[in-house]
Amino acid sequence: MAIHARDVVPFTQARARLSELAEEVKAGAEKVITRNGESYVALIDAARLDYYHQLEEERMTLLLLEDARRGFEDIEAGRTEDAAESIARRLKRLRQSTR
Repeated sequence: MAIHARDVVPFTQARARLSELAEEVKAGAEKVITRNGESYVALIDAARLDYYHQLEEERMTLLLLEDARRGFEDIEAGRTEDAAESIARRLKRLRQSTR
């Protein structure tokens, strides 16, 4: 959904028109509240916010699944190393670089 000029509201106006803006948002609009001419906060319907959060969770799940897929590919290709040895080696390099 595109934000139109009528959906950008200065903070002072938003305070004075909050009930009216809330009704517009409930009807499907989204509002960007500005402060000192800069985007400050957004006013959106609570159900839409829940939907956005669900989308974000799904995206994170897909990213984790992709990481797992790549990890399994690494295992199948033999691109693995012992975790304890790897950590010890990296700690040793870190200690040497801070001397």
